[in-house]
Amino acid sequence: MAGTPYFVQECPTCGRNLQVRVSYLGKNVTCRHCSAEFATRDPESTDPLPAESGIGLLARADELLLQAAAKHGGLDSASRC
Repeated sequence: MAGTPYFVQECPTCGRNLQVRVSYLGKNVTCRHCSAEFATRDPESTDPLPAESGIGLLARADELLLQAAAKHGGLDSASRC
């Protein structure tokens, strides 16, 4: 019996390649490497990806920085602004 069909898609946030089940095509998924959520798309499609707003990207960057700081024990006093 054949395995579940999948395709490979790059996470638009961290750039890692993810194996995505074909049944999830066109749906939102979460990257297991950086936890970013994005919509899957046909890898053969030539349509451009929708651009995320600058504010949305900054909010996501802040979220990832906070997660990294919490994971690694916070920021040291020399790196705080």
